[in-house]
Amino acid sequence: MRGDPVAPEPVTLFLCGDVMLGRGIDQILPHPGDPTLWEEYIRDARAYVELAEAVNGPVPRPVDWTWPWGDALALLDGAAPDARVLNLETAVTRSDDHAEDKPVLYRMHPGNLPCLAAARPDVCVLANNHVLDFGRRGLRETLDVLAGGGLRAAGAGRDAEEAWRPAAVPLARGGRVLVFSFGMPSSGVPGEWAAGPDRPGVAWVAEPSDAAAAGVVRRVRDEKRPGDVVVASVHWGSNWGYGVPRAHTRFAHALADGGVDVVHGHSSHHPRPLELYRGKLILYGCGDFVDDYEGITGYEPYRDDLRPLYFVSVEPGTGRLTGLRMPVLRSSRLRLGPAPHADRAWLRTTLDRVSQGYGVRVGLAPDGALVPAGA
Repeated sequence: MRGDPVAPEPVTLFLCGDVMLGRGIDQILPHPGDPTLWEEYIRDARAYVELAEAVNGPVPRPVDWTWPWGDALALLDGAAPDARVLNLETAVTRSDDHAEDKPVLYRMHPGNLPCLAAARPDVCVLANNHVLDFGRRGLRETLDVLAGGGLRAAGAGRDAEEAWRPAAVPLARGGRVLVFSFGMPSSGVPGEWAAGPDRPGVAWVAEPSDAAAAGVVRRVRDEKRPGDVVVASVHWGSNWGYGVPRAHTRFAHALADGGVDVVHGHSSHHPRPLELYRGKLILYGCGDFVDDYEGITGYEPYRDDLRPLYFVSVEPGTGRLTGLRMPVLRSSRLRLGPAPHADRAWLRTTLDRVSQGYGVRVGLAPDGALVPAGA
Protein backbone atom coordinates (compact mmCIF):
# COMPACT_ATOMS: atom_id res chain seq x y z
CA MET A 1 0.00 0.00 0.00
CA ARG A 2 1.43 3.35 -1.03
CA GLY A 3 1.56 6.18 1.49
CA ASP A 4 0.60 9.76 0.85
CA PRO A 5 3.08 11.78 -1.24
CA VAL A 6 5.78 13.42 0.83
CA ALA A 7 5.68 17.21 0.61
CA PRO A 8 8.94 18.76 -0.57
CA GLU A 9 11.16 20.27 2.10
CA PRO A 10 10.43 24.01 2.48
CA VAL A 11 12.88 26.59 1.21
CA THR A 12 13.70 29.36 3.68
CA LEU A 13 14.50 32.85 2.46
CA PHE A 14 15.85 35.87 4.28
CA LEU A 15 14.34 39.07 2.90
CA CYS A 16 14.75 42.62 4.13
CA GLY A 17 14.20 46.17 3.05
CA ASP A 18 16.61 48.86 1.99
CA VAL A 19 20.32 48.47 2.69
CA MET A 20 21.87 51.91 2.25
CA LEU A 21 25.58 51.66 2.96
CA GLY A 22 26.44 55.04 1.47
CA ARG A 23 26.55 58.53 2.94
CA GLY A 24 26.90 58.36 6.75
CA ILE A 25 27.51 54.61 6.87
CA ASP A 26 30.30 54.88 4.31
CA GLN A 27 31.96 57.56 6.44
CA ILE A 28 32.36 55.34 9.52
CA LEU A 29 33.83 52.40 7.58
CA PRO A 30 37.59 51.88 7.12
CA HIS A 31 37.69 53.41 3.60
CA PRO A 32 35.37 56.43 3.57
CA GLY A 33 34.81 58.00 0.19
CA ASP A 34 34.39 61.67 -0.71
CA PRO A 35 31.81 63.02 1.81
CA THR A 36 30.51 65.72 -0.55
CA LEU A 37 26.71 65.88 -0.77
CA TRP A 38 24.42 67.99 -2.93
CA GLU A 39 21.47 68.18 -0.55
CA GLU A 40 19.75 71.48 0.23
CA TYR A 41 20.70 71.58 3.91
CA ILE A 42 23.53 69.08 4.35
CA ARG A 43 26.64 69.15 2.17
CA ASP A 44 28.88 66.71 4.07
CA ALA A 45 27.98 63.05 4.72
CA ARG A 46 29.73 63.15 8.09
CA ALA A 47 26.91 65.36 9.35
CA TYR A 48 24.62 62.31 9.32
CA VAL A 49 26.98 60.55 11.71
CA GLU A 50 26.84 63.58 13.99
CA LEU A 51 23.02 63.56 13.89
CA ALA A 52 23.01 59.91 14.97
CA GLU A 53 25.49 60.62 17.75
CA ALA A 54 23.37 63.51 19.02
CA VAL A 55 20.45 61.14 19.51
CA ASN A 56 22.03 57.88 20.68
CA GLY A 57 25.67 58.49 21.62
CA PRO A 58 29.14 58.19 20.12
CA VAL A 59 29.87 56.09 17.05
CA PRO A 60 33.45 54.77 16.81
CA ARG A 61 35.42 55.57 13.68
CA PRO A 62 36.41 53.52 11.89
CA VAL A 63 34.10 50.67 12.80
CA ASP A 64 34.73 47.07 11.79
CA TRP A 65 32.97 45.57 8.79
CA THR A 66 30.20 43.98 10.84
CA TRP A 67 29.22 47.08 12.82
CA PRO A 68 26.20 48.27 10.78
CA TRP A 69 24.67 44.77 10.78
CA GLY A 70 25.07 44.32 14.54
CA ASP A 71 22.83 41.59 15.96
CA ALA A 72 21.38 40.79 12.54
CA LEU A 73 24.36 38.57 11.72
CA ALA A 74 23.74 36.20 14.62
CA LEU A 75 20.05 36.00 13.72
CA LEU A 76 20.94 35.18 10.14
CA ASP A 77 23.37 32.47 11.15
CA GLY A 78 20.84 31.00 13.57
CA ALA A 79 18.08 30.86 10.95
CA ALA A 80 20.44 29.46 8.28
CA PRO A 81 18.26 30.51 5.34
CA ASP A 82 18.72 28.88 1.96
CA ALA A 83 19.06 32.29 0.31
CA ARG A 84 19.67 35.82 1.57
CA VAL A 85 18.13 38.59 -0.54
CA LEU A 86 18.50 42.32 0.12
CA ASN A 87 17.80 45.56 -1.70
CA LEU A 88 21.17 47.29 -2.10
CA GLU A 89 20.17 50.92 -2.44
CA THR A 90 23.66 52.34 -2.88
CA ALA A 91 26.06 52.76 -5.77
CA VAL A 92 29.44 51.16 -5.04
CA THR A 93 31.71 53.49 -6.93
CA ARG A 94 34.33 56.22 -7.02
CA SER A 95 32.46 57.97 -9.85
CA ASP A 96 31.74 61.68 -9.48
CA ASP A 97 29.11 61.69 -12.24
CA HIS A 98 26.41 62.70 -9.78
CA ALA A 99 22.80 63.05 -10.91
CA GLU A 100 22.38 66.83 -10.98
CA ASP A 101 18.57 66.74 -10.85
CA LYS A 102 18.52 64.51 -7.78
CA PRO A 103 19.28 65.98 -4.34
CA VAL A 104 19.75 62.80 -2.27
CA LEU A 105 22.56 60.55 -3.51
CA TYR A 106 24.14 57.39 -2.09
CA ARG A 107 27.51 55.86 -2.84
CA MET A 108 29.86 53.59 -0.94
CA HIS A 109 33.58 53.44 -1.61
CA PRO A 110 34.45 50.11 -3.30
CA GLY A 111 37.06 49.53 -0.61
CA ASN A 112 34.18 49.10 1.86
CA LEU A 113 32.69 46.12 0.02
CA PRO A 114 33.66 43.78 2.92
CA CYS A 115 30.92 45.46 4.94
CA LEU A 116 28.31 44.27 2.46
CA ALA A 117 29.97 40.88 2.20
CA ALA A 118 29.80 40.47 5.99
CA ALA A 119 26.08 39.71 5.68
CA ARG A 120 26.82 37.04 3.04
CA PRO A 121 24.02 38.09 0.68
CA ASP A 122 23.15 35.59 -2.02
CA VAL A 123 21.43 38.25 -4.13
CA CYS A 124 21.71 42.04 -4.12
CA VAL A 125 18.74 43.52 -5.95
CA LEU A 126 19.61 46.78 -7.67
CA ALA A 127 16.50 48.03 -9.46
CA ASN A 128 15.96 51.01 -7.16
CA ASN A 129 16.17 54.80 -7.16
CA HIS A 130 19.77 55.15 -5.96
CA VAL A 131 21.87 52.65 -7.93
CA LEU A 132 22.47 55.17 -10.76
CA ASP A 133 22.99 58.16 -8.49
CA PHE A 134 26.51 58.46 -9.92
CA GLY A 135 25.73 57.80 -13.54
CA ARG A 136 26.16 54.85 -15.83
CA ARG A 137 29.87 54.88 -15.11
CA GLY A 138 29.00 54.43 -11.45
CA LEU A 139 26.60 51.61 -12.29
CA ARG A 140 29.23 49.77 -14.36
CA GLU A 141 31.69 50.03 -11.50
CA THR A 142 29.02 48.83 -9.04
CA LEU A 143 28.38 45.76 -11.18
CA ASP A 144 32.12 45.09 -11.56
CA VAL A 145 32.80 45.47 -7.82
CA LEU A 146 29.94 43.16 -6.83
CA ALA A 147 31.01 40.55 -9.39
CA GLY A 148 34.63 40.85 -8.25
CA GLY A 149 33.47 40.15 -4.70
CA GLY A 150 31.54 37.07 -5.78
CA LEU A 151 28.15 38.71 -5.08
CA ARG A 152 25.17 38.06 -7.35
CA ALA A 153 23.12 41.01 -8.57
CA ALA A 154 19.71 41.30 -10.19
CA GLY A 155 17.70 44.19 -11.57
CA ALA A 156 20.51 46.19 -13.23
CA GLY A 157 22.96 45.44 -15.97
CA ARG A 158 25.05 46.64 -18.89
CA ASP A 159 22.03 46.19 -21.14
CA ALA A 160 18.36 45.27 -20.81
CA GLU A 161 18.97 41.56 -21.20
CA GLU A 162 21.37 41.53 -18.25
CA ALA A 163 19.18 43.84 -16.16
CA TRP A 164 16.15 41.56 -16.52
CA ARG A 165 18.06 38.32 -16.06
CA PRO A 166 17.13 36.71 -12.72
CA ALA A 167 19.79 35.87 -10.19
CA ALA A 168 19.83 32.11 -9.61
CA VAL A 169 20.83 30.64 -6.25
CA PRO A 170 21.29 26.85 -6.42
CA LEU A 171 19.79 24.83 -3.58
CA ALA A 172 21.72 21.94 -2.04
CA ARG A 173 18.74 19.60 -2.43
CA GLY A 174 18.07 20.58 -6.04
CA GLY A 175 16.20 23.42 -7.62
CA ARG A 176 17.03 27.11 -7.38
CA VAL A 177 15.87 30.36 -5.90
CA LEU A 178 15.29 32.73 -8.82
CA VAL A 179 15.18 36.44 -7.98
CA PHE A 180 13.69 38.89 -10.48
CA SER A 181 14.23 42.55 -9.61
CA PHE A 182 12.56 45.60 -11.14
CA GLY A 183 11.61 49.14 -10.12
CA MET A 184 8.79 51.60 -10.79
CA PRO A 185 8.44 55.40 -10.98
CA SER A 186 6.26 55.44 -7.85
CA SER A 187 9.45 54.85 -5.81
CA GLY A 188 11.40 57.52 -7.68
CA VAL A 189 13.10 55.36 -10.32
CA PRO A 190 13.41 57.64 -13.38
CA GLY A 191 12.38 56.31 -16.76
CA GLU A 192 15.71 57.39 -18.23
CA TRP A 193 17.41 54.89 -15.93
CA ALA A 194 15.79 52.00 -17.80
CA ALA A 195 18.30 49.66 -19.40
CA GLY A 196 18.20 49.44 -23.19
CA PRO A 197 19.59 47.08 -25.84
CA ASP A 198 22.95 48.87 -25.71
CA ARG A 199 22.52 50.99 -22.58
CA PRO A 200 23.29 50.17 -18.95
CA GLY A 201 20.46 50.67 -16.53
CA VAL A 202 17.80 49.01 -14.41
CA ALA A 203 14.90 46.69 -15.11
CA TRP A 204 12.13 49.27 -15.21
CA VAL A 205 8.34 48.90 -15.20
CA ALA A 206 6.40 52.04 -16.15
CA GLU A 207 3.30 51.22 -14.11
CA PRO A 208 1.72 48.30 -12.22
CA SER A 209 -0.62 47.47 -15.09
CA ASP A 210 -2.08 44.15 -16.23
CA ALA A 211 0.15 44.29 -19.30
CA ALA A 212 3.27 44.88 -17.20
CA ALA A 213 2.38 42.00 -14.90
CA ALA A 214 1.88 39.74 -17.92
CA GLY A 215 5.33 40.73 -19.17
CA VAL A 216 6.96 39.78 -15.87
CA VAL A 217 5.00 36.51 -15.79
CA ARG A 218 6.27 35.61 -19.26
CA ARG A 219 9.83 36.05 -18.04
CA VAL A 220 9.12 33.91 -14.97
CA ARG A 221 7.61 31.11 -17.04
CA ASP A 222 10.57 31.18 -19.42
CA GLU A 223 13.00 30.65 -16.53
CA LYS A 224 11.19 28.64 -13.86
CA ARG A 225 11.77 24.90 -13.65
CA PRO A 226 10.31 22.25 -11.33
CA GLY A 227 11.73 22.67 -7.83
CA ASP A 228 12.49 26.37 -8.27
CA VAL A 229 11.24 29.11 -5.95
CA VAL A 230 10.67 32.51 -7.57
CA VAL A 231 10.95 35.85 -5.78
CA ALA A 232 9.78 39.05 -7.48
CA SER A 233 11.66 41.87 -5.77
CA VAL A 234 10.01 45.18 -6.65
CA HIS A 235 10.91 48.73 -5.69
CA TRP A 236 7.63 50.63 -5.64
CA GLY A 237 5.43 52.99 -3.70
CA SER A 238 5.92 56.07 -1.57
CA ASN A 239 8.17 56.46 1.46
CA TRP A 240 5.57 56.89 4.21
CA GLY A 241 2.10 55.64 5.09
CA TYR A 242 0.38 52.25 5.22
CA GLY A 243 -2.00 52.52 2.29
CA VAL A 244 -1.45 50.17 -0.65
CA PRO A 245 -2.77 51.31 -4.05
CA ARG A 246 -5.27 48.91 -5.58
CA ALA A 247 -3.12 48.74 -8.70
CA HIS A 248 -0.25 47.36 -6.61
CA THR A 249 -2.51 44.69 -5.13
CA ARG A 250 -3.80 43.65 -8.56
CA PHE A 251 -0.26 43.57 -9.89
CA ALA A 252 1.00 41.44 -6.99
CA HIS A 253 -1.93 39.04 -7.36
CA ALA A 254 -1.24 38.65 -11.07
CA LEU A 255 2.39 37.80 -10.33
CA ALA A 256 1.37 35.20 -7.75
CA ASP A 257 -1.16 33.67 -10.13
CA GLY A 258 1.53 33.57 -12.83
CA GLY A 259 4.12 31.57 -10.91
CA VAL A 260 5.82 34.00 -8.54
CA ASP A 261 6.09 32.45 -5.07
CA VAL A 262 6.96 35.52 -2.97
CA VAL A 263 6.48 39.22 -3.78
CA HIS A 264 9.24 41.15 -2.02
CA GLY A 265 8.26 44.82 -2.00
CA HIS A 266 10.47 47.65 -0.77
CA SER A 267 10.95 51.42 -0.89
CA SER A 268 8.87 52.53 2.10
CA HIS A 269 10.97 53.62 5.08
CA HIS A 270 8.90 51.49 7.46
CA PRO A 271 7.11 48.12 7.14
CA ARG A 272 3.84 48.06 5.23
CA PRO A 273 1.06 45.43 5.18
CA LEU A 274 1.64 41.74 4.62
CA GLU A 275 -0.81 39.74 2.54
CA LEU A 276 -1.48 36.02 2.23
CA TYR A 277 -2.98 35.53 -1.23
CA ARG A 278 -3.97 32.01 -2.23
CA GLY A 279 -1.36 30.72 0.19
CA LYS A 280 1.44 32.97 -1.13
CA LEU A 281 3.13 35.79 0.75
CA ILE A 282 3.12 39.37 -0.50
CA LEU A 283 5.24 41.92 1.35
CA TYR A 284 4.12 45.36 0.21
CA GLY A 285 7.00 47.13 1.93
CA CYS A 286 9.78 45.74 4.12
CA GLY A 287 10.96 49.06 5.53
CA ASP A 288 14.56 50.20 5.91
CA PHE A 289 17.18 47.81 7.20
CA VAL A 290 20.60 49.53 7.28
CA ASP A 291 20.89 53.30 6.81
CA ASP A 292 21.97 56.59 8.39
CA TYR A 293 18.52 58.02 9.19
CA GLU A 294 18.98 58.40 12.95
CA GLY A 295 18.40 61.94 14.05
CA ILE A 296 16.27 62.88 11.03
CA THR A 297 13.02 64.23 12.46
CA GLY A 298 9.48 64.58 11.16
CA TYR A 299 8.23 61.00 10.84
CA GLU A 300 8.61 59.66 14.37
CA PRO A 301 5.08 58.11 14.50
CA TYR A 302 6.14 55.55 11.90
CA ARG A 303 9.04 54.27 14.05
CA ASP A 304 11.37 53.77 11.10
CA ASP A 305 14.11 52.89 13.60
CA LEU A 306 12.49 49.43 14.01
CA ARG A 307 13.94 46.98 11.51
CA PRO A 308 12.34 43.56 10.94
CA LEU A 309 14.08 40.60 9.35
CA TYR A 310 11.77 38.44 7.25
CA PHE A 311 12.46 34.69 7.37
CA VAL A 312 10.04 33.22 4.86
CA SER A 313 9.60 29.47 4.29
CA VAL A 314 7.75 28.28 1.19
CA GLU A 315 6.94 24.96 -0.38
CA PRO A 316 8.65 24.46 -3.76
CA GLY A 317 6.19 23.70 -6.52
CA THR A 318 3.20 25.40 -4.92
CA GLY A 319 4.79 28.50 -3.40
CA ARG A 320 2.61 27.95 -0.34
CA LEU A 321 3.82 29.79 2.74
CA THR A 322 4.81 27.26 5.40
CA GLY A 323 6.48 29.58 7.91
CA LEU A 324 7.16 33.23 8.67
CA ARG A 325 9.25 34.71 11.46
CA MET A 326 10.11 38.39 11.81
CA PRO A 327 12.65 39.20 14.53
CA VAL A 328 12.76 42.95 15.16
CA LEU A 329 15.91 44.99 15.70
CA ARG A 330 16.37 48.69 16.39
CA SER A 331 18.86 51.04 14.79
CA SER A 332 21.03 52.92 17.28
CA ARG A 333 24.49 54.44 16.77
CA LEU A 334 24.27 53.29 13.12
CA ARG A 335 24.12 49.67 14.27
CA LEU A 336 21.30 47.12 14.55
CA GLY A 337 20.69 46.00 18.13
CA PRO A 338 17.87 44.48 20.19
CA ALA A 339 14.50 46.18 20.12
CA PRO A 340 12.87 46.53 23.55
CA HIS A 341 9.74 44.49 24.21
CA ALA A 342 7.53 47.58 24.10
CA ASP A 343 8.83 48.42 20.62
CA ARG A 344 8.26 44.89 19.32
CA ALA A 345 4.75 44.96 20.77
CA TRP A 346 4.07 48.31 19.08
CA LEU A 347 5.18 46.98 15.69
CA ARG A 348 3.10 43.82 16.18
CA THR A 349 0.01 45.89 16.91
CA THR A 350 0.65 48.16 13.95
CA LEU A 351 1.29 45.40 11.41
CA ASP A 352 -1.67 43.41 12.72
CA ARG A 353 -3.92 46.42 12.24
CA VAL A 354 -2.78 47.26 8.71
CA SER A 355 -2.51 43.63 7.51
CA GLN A 356 -5.73 42.07 8.75
CA GLY A 357 -7.62 43.28 5.69
CA TYR A 358 -5.14 41.25 3.61
CA GLY A 359 -5.73 37.95 5.37
CA VAL A 360 -2.86 38.21 7.87
CA ARG A 361 -3.00 38.64 11.63
CA VAL A 362 0.29 39.23 13.42
CA GLY A 363 1.22 37.74 16.78
CA LEU A 364 4.23 37.86 19.10
CA ALA A 365 6.22 34.66 19.71
CA PRO A 366 7.69 33.92 23.16
CA ASP A 367 11.14 34.89 21.91
CA GLY A 368 9.84 38.28 20.72
CA ALA A 369 9.71 37.60 16.97
CA LEU A 370 6.63 38.62 15.06
CA VAL A 371 4.76 35.65 13.58
CA PRO A 372 1.40 34.98 11.96
CA ALA A 373 -1.19 34.90 14.76
CA GLY A 374 -1.77 31.36 15.96
CA ALA A 375 1.63 30.13 14.73
